Amino acid sequence: MSSSSLPKEGNRGQMKMEGIEGDATVGGAGRYILNPTRINSEDIIFCVDVDAESLVEMKTAGVTRLDSIKQAMLLFVNSKLSINPDHRFAFATLSKTASWILIYCRSSIRPHHQWPVNQKLFTLDVMYLHDKPGPDNCPQAVYDALVDALEHVSEYEGYIHESGHGLPRTLFRFMSMLLSHPQQRCPQDDCDIPKPLMKKSAESANGEDNNVHVSTSR
Repeated sequence: MSSSSLPKEGNRGQMKMEGIEGDATVGGAGRYILNPTRINSEDIIFCVDVDAESLVEMKTAGVTRLDSIKQAMLLFVNSKLSINPDHRFAFATLSKTASWILIYCRSSIRPHHQWPVNQKLFTLDVMYLHDKPGPDNCPQAVYDALVDALEHVSEYEGYIHESGHGLPRTLFRFMSMLLSHPQQRCPQDDCDIPKPLMKKSAESANGEDNNVHVSTSR
């Protein structure tokens, strides 16, 4: 699910028309230009759940959830710094323009938070790794509580991802989707990345069937 908050107006460049001088072939037409705007650097805080459930082994032999989380964080930090070297990362400090990435691993304990109703000073992203539903687990209830927290505190578009498959590559893929700047994100419901291969193949087949071939033989 996606956060109900949308990027604020005025944070993105606005399109405007500008005439092109000295080109008679244009005939008075204009061209679009996009004014550059500075996107704020991010202060990103990792909040990692190190409960005993974080030590559960994933499907890759000998690799725990915590091991995969560490690898995913290294990939994330290196990728973020290659985009903007001014991004900062921490575990315990919070500034007014921070982003949180919450990595939660408990399948039976709902998170609780206390936060003012109308105070949104940062953006919260959530990565939820859980077990399959069972008599002692309630991952759906935990997920719903995480969604409520995300929507309650996020200033811009916060993303939430969950996985019960136990595959490290799923965690890495979801972490890569969090690389986008919160001020530049589309709503999560509109973010279909990566494209499912089966869906793409089906769409390609339908496109071929809809093509109309006209014979012009004489």
